[in-house]
Amino acid sequence: MGAELIPMAFTTGWGSGINAYAVVLVLGLADKIFNLSQIPNALARTDVLIGAAVLFVVEMLADKIPYVDSAWDSVHTVVRPAVGATIGYLIGHDTASLDAAVGAATGGVTALISHGIKAGLRAAVNTSPEPASNVLVSTTEDVTVTGVTALAIAHPWWAAAIALLFLVLGAFLVYKLAGRIRRYKRRYDAWGERVGIAVPSERRERRERREHREHHGTGVPPPPAARTDERLERPFDQET
Repeated sequence: MGAELIPMAFTTGWGSGINAYAVVLVLGLADKIFNLSQIPNALARTDVLIGAAVLFVVEMLADKIPYVDSAWDSVHTVVRPAVGATIGYLIGHDTASLDAAVGAATGGVTALISHGIKAGLRAAVNTSPEPASNVLVSTTEDVTVTGVTALAIAHPWWAAAIALLFLVLGAFLVYKLAGRIRRYKRRYDAWGERVGIAVPSERRERRERREHREHHGTGVPPPPAARTDERLERPFDQET
């Protein structure tokens, strides 16, 4: 493997952070059909391909539904980096133990960064008032990950350069959309507090008690935290 280890691990890690099952499918099918030496044989196993295909279809559907995509991303905060690290380990495993460790670290860290960027962008997209944005973004992600991963098989350095470009571009977009992401998070957290799946934040409780004292004095106990702000009570009402 040698010099191809880092770009392959980096590219597959980037792709795994967005759609891990697409990466496994592309690499596994390529090895199954063409018997390529640079792809780990474990990815071409029939049971691995079937499992990846089923989960790919599930993700393809979940990723296109507003708010369901963010819930799916939350579940995959551990899964995607783990897949990226595993693929990186397998890529370097045939050469030396040090290569395997480097591949695992490269794939895992890159997948974690890529996943964080994707989750942030999806939170921003979910503030739009229509579902078409989710469908467009999800389809673009699937096509891009599939194409760049396929390119990595023949031209790993070119693929790694494209993956790095997308990683930097995604980070820039998250930075520019930080305000919308923070508003989404506040509304999502408030909804979680209302339905009892999240503990009310200390900062919010202090703010609500202060507002209550200003309007009602200190003799009356404050109302329940989840009922103070009707807008926060409905975090899934999308903004225009």
